[in-house]
Amino acid sequence: MAIAGFGGVEILQIIDAVSREKSIPRESVTKALEEALKVAARRKYGNEQQIRAEIDRKTGEIRLYKEILVVADQAEVDFQYTEERIQAIALEDAKSKDSNISVGDIICESLPAMDIGRIAAQSAKQVITSKIKEIERELQYEEFKDRIGEIINGVVEKVEYGNLVVRLGSAEAIIKRDNLLRADHYKQGDRIRACLLEINSQARGPQIILSRTTERFVAMLFVQEVPEIYENIIQIKAISRDPGSRTKIAVYSSDPAIDAVGSCVGIRGARVQAVISELKGEKIDIIQWSSDIGTLLVSTLAPASITKVLIDEEQRKIEIVVPEDQQSIAIGRQGQNVRLASKLIGWRLDILTEEKETKRRQDEFNAITQKFIEALDLEEILAQLLASEGYNSIQSICSASVEELSLIHGLDAEIAQELIDRAANYAKSNADAVNIIIPSHLQDIANSSLLRIKTMTSELAQRLHNEGIDEVIDVADLSRDDFKDIIPDSELADEMIDIIIMDARKKSYFNKSNK
Repeated sequence: MAIAGFGGVEILQIIDAVSREKSIPRESVTKALEEALKVAARRKYGNEQQIRAEIDRKTGEIRLYKEILVVADQAEVDFQYTEERIQAIALEDAKSKDSNISVGDIICESLPAMDIGRIAAQSAKQVITSKIKEIERELQYEEFKDRIGEIINGVVEKVEYGNLVVRLGSAEAIIKRDNLLRADHYKQGDRIRACLLEINSQARGPQIILSRTTERFVAMLFVQEVPEIYENIIQIKAISRDPGSRTKIAVYSSDPAIDAVGSCVGIRGARVQAVISELKGEKIDIIQWSSDIGTLLVSTLAPASITKVLIDEEQRKIEIVVPEDQQSIAIGRQGQNVRLASKLIGWRLDILTEEKETKRRQDEFNAITQKFIEALDLEEILAQLLASEGYNSIQSICSASVEELSLIHGLDAEIAQELIDRAANYAKSNADAVNIIIPSHLQDIANSSLLRIKTMTSELAQRLHNEGIDEVIDVADLSRDDFKDIIPDSELADEMIDIIIMDARKKSYFNKSNK
């Protein structure tokens, strides 16, 4: 059949024109037009009709059909029409048209030629416009949904309250003010590169969020600038970033002939300078990755000189001992160096001077010695021998074998057995036998939840405890000025205090189990 004013050729021309203009597949436009024709036909033949519109893909001929549902009997016919407004036919009547038909089948009856009136044509236009927009939104979502983490190039369309609206071809994206670097100053018409952070499907179209502050952005810039990374000859193992200020990036190559760090730096620093330029002067430390935590840590904290590294694998904590004049270098300006190193490695880092580490070790040694003297009724020299051999709890002695203790200079099998028996007797009636012995001035905060706060040290936790601050939520409720009033001589930079308070708030308000 034909619609007045339109022939098959004209219909195909309209479909081709819309397809080219909107960059939408021809089939999608055809289906949208069929939906519009169905709406127009229902206006003419009645909204209770179930109508299907078909456009011949080769000739452009339009065919309209009325769909009738086959039901069991006349009572169900009346029910369908009354309750669901669906035209139906009883099985007995349907079989007069087709003997092979059964309940649930659909009978299609051709409708006569239709002349679209003004109202029907307007409705059809609205439908096809809506469908085209819906298809455009779906295509935009499909185009970007698998590109999360990639670098996207666009043009700044407008600036709104510090946020940027970026044109990406036919799509729009937004870079929120928090996702821009402090040195970023873009205006309308400027070209911009950013990382696709996330894409959310919404009724008005996909919301595309870009970012220039994510660590992924730096990683992908190196992928673009360093062919060896793109070809997976060099791997980026870890990255930590203080956006706009400094980035630490650890790289590795399994090929010993490849200098991973040198390749990323480039001849005369050309490659890394290209990345720095895009990041508006952000400093970049490129580090050789190592599976050995100690070796990696030394590289990560450079140029600070490290005397000793003490690793606690159970708590994923590392104590770094440095000379007095190297402490500020290791910590960095406002704690940046140690903070980025901690994030890169994934372990908690504590920086100690040689003097403080020596004092702490001596305090621990004295505390263990005194506990052994009192709990096991030992002479001081014997208690010191056990402490110097690494025994740090009553249980550690109780669990030792006679052979192990006999290896200590000056102990024979008889004394070793006596020590084990005394430790076992103590453990039967004292729950603290399993506890690692620590100095008395640190006992109050040994298991304190405060130590779970990012960058919190035992010394700082102890001072907060002394001031009545015992829970993470107590720190979360502090302001920066409150913190300074409580510990006026902490020597912490404002940024470090803010990090402590914000991490406490995160743990208190979003993760109740860490309180």
